[in-house]
Amino acid sequence: MSVTAAEAELSDDEWNGLELVRETGGIHQSDFWKELDVSSRKGSRIVESLVEKDLVDREDTVYDGHNTYYITPTARDLEFTLLMAGDMLSPFIGEEEVDPNSDAFSQWIMNLAYEE
Repeated sequence: MSVTAAEAELSDDEWNGLELVRETGGIHQSDFWKELDVSSRKGSRIVESLVEKDLVDREDTVYDGHNTYYITPTARDLEFTLLMAGDMLSPFIGEEEVDPNSDAFSQWIMNLAYEE
């Protein structure tokens, strides 16, 4: 993944915070600052900076009976290529039951084989 202009301007603490959010896929702010081994105040400032730079999203939540935030990577960081076979999206996205004998699945598998 290439570094964006916003990422290039991050301090070491902000970069570590961004990496933590990306690696975990999401973390409560109350755990965020503990994992980074910084004060809650500094952790809040790091999150605020990452939100302002549109590198993470922050949502109000309750965790262990306390109001906090849940920090997640922005959608642009999500990896969708594993769901693709050529230009076909997996036929199972959003399906309740998977039918491995369906034509859609067979076509998707064939496209996977052609990519290699």
